[in-house]
Amino acid sequence: MTVVVETPPLETPFDIVRVAHVELFVSDLAASRRFYVDLLGLHVTEESEDALYLRGVEEHHHHSLLLRKGDEAKVGHLSFLVRTPGCLEALERHFAASGCSPAFVEGVEPGQGPALRVRDELGFPLEFVHELGQVESLLRRFHEHRGASIQRLDHFNFHVPDVQQAFRILRGRGFRCSEFIATDPPDERLWAAWMYRKPDVHDVALMNGRGPRLHHVGFWVADTGSVLRACDILAAAGERARMERGPGRHGVSNAFFLYTRDPDGHRIELYTSDYYTGDPDFVPLRWSATDPQRGTFWGHRAPKSWFEESSLLAAEDGGTVPIRDPLLPVITDTAS
Repeated sequence: MTVVVETPPLETPFDIVRVAHVELFVSDLAASRRFYVDLLGLHVTEESEDALYLRGVEEHHHHSLLLRKGDEAKVGHLSFLVRTPGCLEALERHFAASGCSPAFVEGVEPGQGPALRVRDELGFPLEFVHELGQVESLLRRFHEHRGASIQRLDHFNFHVPDVQQAFRILRGRGFRCSEFIATDPPDERLWAAWMYRKPDVHDVALMNGRGPRLHHVGFWVADTGSVLRACDILAAAGERARMERGPGRHGVSNAFFLYTRDPDGHRIELYTSDYYTGDPDFVPLRWSATDPQRGTFWGHRAPKSWFEESSLLAAEDGGTVPIRDPLLPVITDTAS
């Protein structure tokens, strides 16, 4: 089997711009506020007894992270910004034709206009929205920056049991591929793929593993110094055990990174220094699944937890979405 991803982008009747926000259920809002606001440096746009609406210093929409009080840690929904209101109707037709049950909601989040929500073919709870509510960007209010000074939401990473199927589905939504990991010939198979709408490395990464689950949420920081500052802050605050992987540089994406776990175990990546992918003739970069530099360019091993643990997805009955074993083996880092 030959993996082929160098195909032209598909034309769609809708235009997904980028990731917009994510809703995470957490058990203790005070503990989450300390982690995300006091230590990492996100800013509170609005709060209630059961929710915190947070944004980075660059963002001018109401929130990119919604933390909601819940009985168990899980993912509520994953939201994407679309270009026009008409894109929502086109997406409704698209998902209905795919056998899903899309539905419009309104007034469920502050500042947000009508939104289309759907559980997609892969099992992920998705939301598509055009109006997100404008607020003041804090980019030039340097005296209010703190922690890692997170700039903006950058991407989602999904654990999926069948990467090739997920790749085809995202291609059908107009996503392009920047980089991918494949097993070696002669039985070459797609093991992971980085898919984008905005012109950088990814909005959604697909990774072979038990799923559907959310592996991590990636937040963009201004420079490598911000990543290192976050390490110092977490360590000084007695939270060094939360730093799961890094700091380091990825081979895939070229980005400098740190992975840390919030008080409920949700994985957060601080991410910077990837590259532009907006040229129409951009060709995806292939990595071998046996190349130790694919994950960490310097060759260091990732912990076993990074490959095996992810956040569960909320189900309509109040529980979580069942997960399935992957079609391919879970290949961990090969560095010594």
